[in-house]
Amino acid sequence: MKICASTYSFGGYRSRGIGFMIEKAAGLGFDGIEIVEGTFDGSDDVKVAEQVRRECESKGLAVASLCTGADLLYGDPAEQARRLCALSDVTAAYGAQVMRHDVCYGFRGEKTHRSYDDAIKKIAPVCLEVTKYAQSAGVVTCTENHGFFSQDSSRVERLINAVGHDNFGALVDIGNFMCADEDPNFAVGVMAGYARHVHAKDFYLKSGNGIDPGAGWFRTRAGNYLKGTIIGHGDARAAQSLGILKRSGYDGWISVEFEGMEDNLSGLDLGRKNVEKFWGMF
Repeated sequence: MKICASTYSFGGYRSRGIGFMIEKAAGLGFDGIEIVEGTFDGSDDVKVAEQVRRECESKGLAVASLCTGADLLYGDPAEQARRLCALSDVTAAYGAQVMRHDVCYGFRGEKTHRSYDDAIKKIAPVCLEVTKYAQSAGVVTCTENHGFFSQDSSRVERLINAVGHDNFGALVDIGNFMCADEDPNFAVGVMAGYARHVHAKDFYLKSGNGIDPGAGWFRTRAGNYLKGTIIGHGDARAAQSLGILKRSGYDGWISVEFEGMEDNLSGLDLGRKNVEKFWGMF
């Protein structure tokens, strides 16, 4: 197991540039860095990726993965596929072997009910086309439990099986299942066998029956309240989920993803230490 820092987790510090993030990740003891597209200028450019790769190597870091958005439900399928295939080449230029792309953010504006299975019919063929191309570049593609609609473990599992290709798997975010009001440990148990990459994340949870806690909190799909925090400080029971992953045989990258109100560098530092500690417990 190796631990990386997500560029997303640097929050306001991202304005200081990718060089600053690389230097801090190395100084905080990370093994690598995860690139989230859009968190610095040129993050989707092959030449920039090659430069970032060299800079990481000079600091003893690897680039673990590239994460990008996508809407395969409402976006033009051919255009979305071209963009994601191009980004798999960017991923390879970073020296990373995993690319996570979103798949959709749910139906919008329909007058009749539409199910997730309806969405799969549109998004699975694009995922398959992209992963076949990415495989030729030595890149695994995966989908994350992310975006409220494609978030439950049962839904993500059905999508992976609908794509039905060995090069397509899951980015398992151990905190994000809470956004769909799913028990994170149960969900990680379902998804562990599909994991190609892992996000370690934590949230505080409050019942939707209570008063809105205010700034920093957001609503889950069922109307409960979540607020990001340092891994191990919240209600996601992160140690248990990491134990599930370890027992399943997962030994890949774990990315520290922090989106709390605490200082981002402190969140990254304590998050890495807790991931390392929790992993060693099992």
